[in-house]
Amino acid sequence: MATSHPVKIPKELAGLLADKQELIRATKGFMPPDEGKALALALYECDLPYDVPAVEIGSYTGLSTIYLGTVAKRQMRSLVSVDHHRGSQENQAGWEYHDPTLVDPVSGKMDTLYLFRRTVELARLAETVIIAVADSQKFANAFSVEIGFLFIDGGHGIAEATGDYESWVPKITQGGHLAIHDVFTDASLGGQAPFLLYQRALGEGFRETMSQGSLRVMRKDSK
Repeated sequence: MATSHPVKIPKELAGLLADKQELIRATKGFMPPDEGKALALALYECDLPYDVPAVEIGSYTGLSTIYLGTVAKRQMRSLVSVDHHRGSQENQAGWEYHDPTLVDPVSGKMDTLYLFRRTVELARLAETVIIAVADSQKFANAFSVEIGFLFIDGGHGIAEATGDYESWVPKITQGGHLAIHDVFTDASLGGQAPFLLYQRALGEGFRETMSQGSLRVMRKDSK
């Protein structure tokens, strides 16, 4: 069963995040502070060995990376951030979440990579975050290591979201955690792909451990 709202942040974690608040406020993204803190808490409570990496799918300009990376650095755990940095469908011109200031004037395409690298440097996470500029599903084919924490926040279309799930969830080790962003039971509030992934995970043996806003966190328990 999910935890009640709001989640309680331990003093140590609150202190780690307090140091990053100015950067968090200045970073473009779609992660509300309460959900960001809950995401950080989910990794903070991950009790797997620190040599088991965490992975985030979809980083945009690095807002979620600040939350996860800050905890990963404290744990001496690697955070692999996977994003092609050309924007998801909803970030393209004509769509609701398009930001024209992120279009490369030379290529005419979305390009968030330079801002993401800047965020990682300003957050002092360069030694913690492994930047993978790639299609997440193709990169998954070359990634053979088990992971302890997976955050899915990439493309929100059915095909893209399902592909991310099927490519990465099998890599989660027993006792690992799966976090999914933008889970809305009401279709009028957002796309349904993340909600379908959430339902699928519950049906495949994951146990929900945390709920905050549109963020859902589940644990892969031993059978």
